[in-house]
Amino acid sequence: MTDPIDTEAARQAVTDLLKALGKDPYSVHLADTPRRVAEAYAELLTPREFNLTTFPNDEGYDELVLARGIPVQSLCEHHMLPFHGVAHVGYLPGERILGLSKLARVVEMFARDLQVQERLTKQVADWLQEHLQPKGVGVVIEAEHMCMTLRGVRANGSRTVTSALQGVLRHDPASRQEFFTLVHS
Repeated sequence: MTDPIDTEAARQAVTDLLKALGKDPYSVHLADTPRRVAEAYAELLTPREFNLTTFPNDEGYDELVLARGIPVQSLCEHHMLPFHGVAHVGYLPGERILGLSKLARVVEMFARDLQVQERLTKQVADWLQEHLQPKGVGVVIEAEHMCMTLRGVRANGSRTVTSALQGVLRHDPASRQEFFTLVHS
């Protein structure tokens, strides 16, 4: 687990950054900016608590469960600029099924950190595999990175796509194909 966020130290760091950028952090327009920025980063980097809700798979459901278009936003750990897009998360149930909102909660839990998209994708898949123990897990994240669109190459509108597959969705070509077909339908 990471250390708690020191918002006072973050506020001072923003004040120092504004000074380093040649701005007056005490001007009428910027006087409250250090507090607002520190609070914004604290919010962006603190996941909300949630309880994993699973239910017995009494009906023996053995087809893919997929939540498409889950909003995802995070901060690039290399530039501390946002990236945002959608996650598509699916699983083949084993003995338990998941409360559907929990798929979005797991994405959010790992997105609220300084991240790279590749790690975020794998963390979601690994966590679901470990905690739900399904027959397979698939995660696809499509995101636009502000570090690519606002600076550097300025490839506005470009999206990065990452995937992580486990279990049957990784090893069985038909299940793999079904997952990717449903993600893109």
